[in-house]
Amino acid sequence: MSIYRHIPAPPLNQYVDFCWYFVDLSPDHDREHVLPNGTFELIVNLQETPRKLFHGADSTDDYDAFERGWISGAHSKFLVIGTLPQSSMIGVHFKPGGAAAFLGMPADELASQVVELDAVWGNSVWDWRDQLLAARTPDSKFRILERLLSHRLAQRKLRQRHGHAVAWALDQYMAEPDLQTITSVSSRLGFSHKHFIDLFRRPTGLSPKVFCRIRRFQKVLREVQTRAEINWADVACSCGYFDQSHFVHDFNKFSGLKPSAYLSRCLEGEPNFVRAA
Repeated sequence: MSIYRHIPAPPLNQYVDFCWYFVDLSPDHDREHVLPNGTFELIVNLQETPRKLFHGADSTDDYDAFERGWISGAHSKFLVIGTLPQSSMIGVHFKPGGAAAFLGMPADELASQVVELDAVWGNSVWDWRDQLLAARTPDSKFRILERLLSHRLAQRKLRQRHGHAVAWALDQYMAEPDLQTITSVSSRLGFSHKHFIDLFRRPTGLSPKVFCRIRRFQKVLREVQTRAEINWADVACSCGYFDQSHFVHDFNKFSGLKPSAYLSRCLEGEPNFVRAA
């Protein structure tokens, strides 16, 4: 098994957090939860076996199958996916709001959805997949992926209205998701409450309130990775939750687990992936 990460060059790094590639990954489980992180993911399957997206945490026979490549929009709850031995995939982890520059449509049209790549970019996208399959090294695969993204960026037809304002709001919410409110941010930008929500949702796929809840949850996941001993009440307080019941509710919604079950089931080095029951 080998796992690689790559930071793209400018201007792509304005929109992309990192690209990733793994080969011959063989999980020790057959299903896992993918936890929401407030952004989009592009995935290209480098094998011919379809991947399963289950319709519920307890479902084993009810699923959608995705074959060659897909885009996962911003989600407000966890997904349940199937795993396969000796998996090989490559993909793009976008920054919050970053995918909108490549889609050719408002990002909120793909919110809470997983769709095949050709439904967004047309059948020509599979020519790019063929190039990825033919490339022999991780670096050559990443160069092809960057060329695809640059091609899509050059073709974008939608220009985001008030893009700088949304970018500023994202910075505020990323830095302090437990302190910033919709009203405080929208008023500083000079927008009404409703207008700001619409502006924010269009490139991110999420309302400001849901985005902040997810980022606060992500703050919890980062926090527990740094502690030798976990006191969940202390973690909840330090991450801005004012009561334990609110914290447990959000944790269960976003992970499908109670906090006490998370640590034994999260994958090493991958806090947003946990083994399903």
